[in-house]
Amino acid sequence: MTETATHIAVDIRELKTVRDWVRFGVSEMRRAKVFFGHGCTNAFDEAVYLTQSALCLPIMEPLDVFWDARLTEHEKTRLLNMLTERIVHRKPASYITGESWLQGHRFDVDKRVIIPRSFIAELLADQLTPWINDPEAPMQVLDMCTGSGCLAVLAAYAFENAQVVGADLSADALEVAKGNINNHHLQDRVTLVETDLFTGLEDQQFDLIITNPPYVNEHTMRRLPPEYLHEPRMALAGGDNGMQLIDRILAEARNHLTDGGLLVVELGNEKMHFEEAYPDLNVIWLDTSAGDEQVFLIHKEDLE
Repeated sequence: MTETATHIAVDIRELKTVRDWVRFGVSEMRRAKVFFGHGCTNAFDEAVYLTQSALCLPIMEPLDVFWDARLTEHEKTRLLNMLTERIVHRKPASYITGESWLQGHRFDVDKRVIIPRSFIAELLADQLTPWINDPEAPMQVLDMCTGSGCLAVLAAYAFENAQVVGADLSADALEVAKGNINNHHLQDRVTLVETDLFTGLEDQQFDLIITNPPYVNEHTMRRLPPEYLHEPRMALAGGDNGMQLIDRILAEARNHLTDGGLLVVELGNEKMHFEEAYPDLNVIWLDTSAGDEQVFLIHKEDLE
């Protein structure tokens, strides 16, 4: 039995096939009690994803024909290193592979941006039906706190005649977003702006504003699993009650919405704090795979 410098004790000669390595990955993740919150929801899916990535196999296709394929020594070393990063150092898988998948689309990610996982992506896939009457009409869309640019890209796909602005305070994040926009060949439709929320947008107005801002309250921030500590704090922390940026967005969005315009906000598990702060605000809670308490919609006319 050999023990690598990574503290995963294993003789890699005993792990020969894809099946062996996926089983080993599942066992080690379960033994270490790693946390899943950045794409995959369980050890099996994550072990399959890391194995596919290490072996350069198609990510979106099943492993069926490869289960009994043997790995080379070089492949074994690469996969063991990736499993070590995930299990020992608790690094999210997307930071290990350098990519993240959202609604079937691939995005480059690294430690400069939060890993894409917004439930707004699901709503964009449905073109925000029934709230957007004509998805093919020309629109001006703003993705506030764009991060990796994933929602800006998905908005451009959802509304094919829209011009989209992705706004963020982080110059580093915007560099990542620029790469993703280029990779999706949307340079002519998606523009990036470095700004502290609306301050750099002057008098621009939009038919739709979407935002997945930092909203984690300070109590929760102090208790996050280690995986989240790899992400930029500024992309997560929302102040004492999680409302620090949401307060500003609600106060300023009306001035940047066209008549009849919509604001869509993701606030994670902060619904209680939101309703305490805004008990009379006329918002519509939208259904997502996480339920109907993660994302709300509000019309411009209700933003008093």
